Amino acid sequence: MVHGSMITLQTKGFSDIHDITGEVRKVIDASSVTDGIVVVSVIGSTASISTIEYEGALVTDVEELLERMIPHTIRSRHSETWGDDNGFSHMRATLMGPSLTIPVAGGAPVLGTWQQIIVIDHDNRPRSRKIYVQVMGE
Repeated sequence: MVHGSMITLQTKGFSDIHDITGEVRKVIDASSVTDGIVVVSVIGSTASISTIEYEGALVTDVEELLERMIPHTIRSRHSETWGDDNGFSHMRATLMGPSLTIPVAGGAPVLGTWQQIIVIDHDNRPRSRKIYVQVMGE
């Protein structure tokens, strides 16, 4: 069986991090899959999907780390070519990746106790982000 659903959320940009674990669990529940995999994929080239212990201090640490690694002020040929000043967001998203595959067992994603699924919007403005969740299994 294969079941998919789109999640939409509003973001602020500049590596704004959102916990989407609950929404992913709802898609798994709706699929009736008990054993298989779930693929979580953000649509677009300036956002990424990962996991984290979603708590305030660590969320801030990750936001600050991304800013130190690839500052929003970094020179980019993309920004110079297109004039949109978001070359940094493409670079951050490329390093982190747009999707994640997680096992499903007993009708639930196999995650650690303190592990949540997150979307990070790296763009330089607020966005309406779409995340496609596809569950496959039996």
